[in-house]
Amino acid sequence: MAADPSLQPGSKGGWRLPRDSVSLPEVHGTIPVPHGASFWRKFLAFSGPGYLVAVGYMDPGNWATDLAGGARFGYTLLSVILISNLMAVLLQALSARLGIASGRDLAQACRDSYSRPATIALWLLAEVAIAACDLAEVIGAAIALKLLFGLPLIWGVSLTALDVLLVLYLQHHGFRWVEALVVALILGIAGSFAVELYLARPDLGAVMGGLVPNADILRDQGMLYIAIGILGATVMPHNLYLHSSIVQTRKYADTPESKRDAIRFATIDSTVALSLALFLNAAILVMAAAAFHGSGHEDVADISDAYLLLSPLLGTSMASILFAVALLFSGQNATLTGTLAGQIVMEGFISIRLRPWLRRLITRLVAIVPAVLVILIYGERGTGPLLILSQVILSLQLPFAVFPLVRFTSDRRRMGEFACPRWMSALAWPVAVVIAALNAWLLVLLFKGH
Repeated sequence: MAADPSLQPGSKGGWRLPRDSVSLPEVHGTIPVPHGASFWRKFLAFSGPGYLVAVGYMDPGNWATDLAGGARFGYTLLSVILISNLMAVLLQALSARLGIASGRDLAQACRDSYSRPATIALWLLAEVAIAACDLAEVIGAAIALKLLFGLPLIWGVSLTALDVLLVLYLQHHGFRWVEALVVALILGIAGSFAVELYLARPDLGAVMGGLVPNADILRDQGMLYIAIGILGATVMPHNLYLHSSIVQTRKYADTPESKRDAIRFATIDSTVALSLALFLNAAILVMAAAAFHGSGHEDVADISDAYLLLSPLLGTSMASILFAVALLFSGQNATLTGTLAGQIVMEGFISIRLRPWLRRLITRLVAIVPAVLVILIYGERGTGPLLILSQVILSLQLPFAVFPLVRFTSDRRRMGEFACPRWMSALAWPVAVVIAALNAWLLVLLFKGH
């Protein structure tokens, strides 16, 4: 039985405007999907976008919040990482569903649904989130270069502007090359932290206990501040725009059956990738808890301090070297997705298309300027608090991306038969409300001077 035409995505009864352009046109629909193939061949064809999204959940900003959380509070905040990751799995599944079913990324969907002033406001908020994320990547990569090669932070920060060349080179050779590099770097980070955990020898019983939510997180203001930083570092707002776009790089047919298949495999892809991100996030906090908490180093929140202390505490210089290598991989990985997210939000919200190198350079300069100023004014010690603050800024932007996403994907007039099931909506709306409530509570604490 045919579906009601008035409920089809893009019809008069759904989206306000016809789709005027595809998202990321230079790579849209460029990766073929085999028809009638086995599950595993289709799984491999759709694998990739989830890992680009997952790198945002293991960027240098995560390191700062996870290190601070593990050193100060032991394993307690592991439950926050777990809950944040489950939220991310749900929201990224909705993001993929929106992109595949409607043919729009989240930014385009907002432009279609809201007034011009509201669209511009949402665009500016998205740009702030991307700048905050890029700031963390700039500082993280610069710190890694200093730790490994002794390069001054100012030089390292300046050199990060050149990564635009790598992004352009990879995109020119095809989107699969971007995905391949990202997966290789993720495996490098995972391998480094597997060794770190072996060396740290954490208390497995305490680790399991840390996965159980603790009411003290809401009562302790310092713990709550870092917990919301972890939330901002895990459920990144610009990654929702990114995922809704890059799932459309797959060349699936424009039929209900093919789209259902695409939604299924895209959801599997992002869930598997985010499970790996959960391991890496948890590994950083567990390593910090095992190495620093209870050893007189609870005040470690600075990446450089962690690097210097790991070797003497764990008994081998390999611990510090692997830590710095993983940090460098992490910074480079996240910068690839920042480029794409910036392009998506600018084109989607306000229909302005800049040359990719120019867009990337502007985004990177916005991040470099505050990083340089902080280093000049406060020295290297100012970078740790700046990293954590960048993640809290990300968290404060989340509701402005999450509420539209949940609204669109729950709306049968817009999504037709691809509207998310009731159980998914029943989970997604409370997640959106909890995120907004936690951010409001954080603001109250900050304005009270806590």
